[in-house]
Parts: sequence; C-alpha cells; structure tokens
Amino acid sequence: MNVQFNASQSVCLAVPEQSVPIQHYLRQPQRLIRALVDPKRTEQLSPEVFRLKMRSLSFMMISVQPTVDLRLWGSSDGTIHLRSVGCEIRGNDYINQRFSLDLLGKLRPQIQDDKTHLVGQADLSVGVDLPPPLWLTPRPILEATGNGLLQSVLLTIKQRLMHQLLSDYAVWATDPEQHSLAPKGMVLGNSPLSS
Repeated sequence: MNVQFNASQSVCLAVPEQSVPIQHYLRQPQRLIRALVDPKRTEQLSPEVFRLKMRSLSFMMISVQPTVDLRLWGSSDGTIHLRSVGCEIRGNDYINQRFSLDLLGKLRPQIQDDKTHLVGQADLSVGVDLPPPLWLTPRPILEATGNGLLQSVLLTIKQRLMHQLLSDYAVWATDPEQHSLAPKGMVLGNSPLSS
C-alpha cells in the first residue's frame, strides 16, 4: 500500500540589528546548516551539499533512521534555498527500496517597518510503500499519523532556526575571526555525492 505524507511550516522571524547585516551571514551554508540541525549528525559532502543523519523516527510499528542529503544555496536576491537531493533509510531494506522524500525550503531577509525579518517556508513530503502488516490499518489513520510525524520534524527544525540561528548570527557578527571559519563540530567529508 503506497501512502503519501505532507507537512509545511512557515516562519517570520525578527532579526536583532548587528554591525554586519544578516545577508552576509546567510552566504555561509555551513553556518546555516549548523543552525538548522545538530552538527554532530552532519557531514559536508561539497560546498553546498550536506548529509544529515536524522534521529530514529517511529511510525506505527516501524522504526526508521533516514539519512538525507541536502543542498543549500543562495540566490542573488539574498534568498536561501534548501532542497533534498538524496535519501536513504538505514537498517530497513524493505522501506529503503520503497521510500521517497522531498524537502523544499526558502528563507529570505525582508525589511518590514525598517526592521529586518527572515521570512521562510518549508514543505516536506514522503512517499512510502508500507509493509503488509500495516495494510489493515485504515488509510485516514495512517495519513494522520504520518502527517503529524512530518509536522513534528519541521517544527523541530523551525525551533532550532528561531533560537540557534539568531544566537549564531550574533556571535558571528561580533567576532571578525568567525567570518571565515567553519563552525566548530562540523564534520568535513570528501566523499562525492552520488546522483
């Protein structure tokens, strides 16, 4: 039985004024990834691509641990884009072969009432072919449970963004040495990204 789960989160975050505008901070994907996810679970594959080892997720009687490759890049208007470019479910071959994940996100600085805000949106969708034991579960229950699980994942990322990003930006803006340093705790990998 193939089911599709979806979730979205939006954010509008007031940015305290610092000596260096946040647009400069947003040009550093390593720092942004650190603000969004735990650096101990992150490996950098290329200047724009990061591998995130997520915590185990439990859905009905299935437990999975997704590993997601994320591409993070900026556009000329200052918008930061985030897109999943690969996913693997470790420890469960049945689910891994029948699983798809699509994450799209945008975050951009915007001036409102002479103050800078970060305005963003993230959309997450997962498609999975469930194993036979779950086929007897009514589809509305499966969908409500799956959608709730994805919403909780996005909410966790949003909470980190709201707290960790502003904190890291403040440290970065007040310490010129930080402007060119990779963040502490970031694992730099040299493995190529497979398509």
